[in-house]
Amino acid sequence: MERSVILSLIILFLGCKQKENSEVAESREYGIAYNVLYNGENDDYEVYGMELDGSRKRNLTNLSGVEWTYHANGDQVFFISDKDTMHRHYFLYRMKYDGSSVKKISDIRLADSWHNSRKNGSELIVKPHHSVDTAFYIIDTTGQLLKRIKPDFDMFSDPAFSPDGSQIAFRAGHRSRRFERGYDDEIYLMDENGEKIRQLTHFPVTDTLKKWHSYGAGPPRWHPSGEFISYQSERDGRYNLYAVSPTDGREWKLTENTFSEGWHDWSPDGKWLAIEVFDKDQTEFDIVLMNYKTKTVTMLTDSSYTFEQAPVFYEIRD
Repeated sequence: MERSVILSLIILFLGCKQKENSEVAESREYGIAYNVLYNGENDDYEVYGMELDGSRKRNLTNLSGVEWTYHANGDQVFFISDKDTMHRHYFLYRMKYDGSSVKKISDIRLADSWHNSRKNGSELIVKPHHSVDTAFYIIDTTGQLLKRIKPDFDMFSDPAFSPDGSQIAFRAGHRSRRFERGYDDEIYLMDENGEKIRQLTHFPVTDTLKKWHSYGAGPPRWHPSGEFISYQSERDGRYNLYAVSPTDGREWKLTENTFSEGWHDWSPDGKWLAIEVFDKDQTEFDIVLMNYKTKTVTMLTDSSYTFEQAPVFYEIRD
């Protein structure tokens, strides 16, 4: 897709931007980390950071190879990296939001999956690479294995603790690979011991426009209130964000935006929603910020890079 189409989104939201910027100015305690395809020829991905108004964009990792963030807690940004090993052979690291104090957390080879934490970031739930194990691991920040959880599915990934840490939402299905025909990913919920598993989402059987390999339910993100879980889903031929109640399974469309929406994250106070947006052919990705109450939207990224994805919120602590 031409960058001009993405820029048209900026024009569309200019009427909202002045109000939004004044609101953002009152929320300087948060920033956003996100993934950037820095050099496609070398398969070089970096983790960038920026303010909530899109200012002060900076490369936090500055490494050759692949660095991706999928989670932040407080002022700590967690990321997977192949910097100490073979290409796309990932281990888990953390750093401060400004890119300093980088520390390797464990020697467990990880899958390319979202991960999450609880207990103020002292415990993490991760997905090991299939060559290591087919399970979820709960580990501490020294890499010590605290608990192994193995749901009974052919595919499971992208675990997320509930805000109180007592439940785990995750994606799962009965085909082992996303590009295997019959792929049927949905959001499931289980307790912290891997028990009492139940299906939350149900892709509409009448929707015939979904491509067979697309997300039926993308990586789950808990709203900080714990009242619902958000996820992306390709329905009626386009990706948008949906929500499901963890108590009664009620589902609804979360946003009414006119662009395609994918990976996203909630600010710790639940006020802001950072979303990656993209064209129909998924050739251009940008990041927008939405005020969940007012529904005003601001485009944060620009034409510097083609792929800017997977926003996560961190807290700015001096």
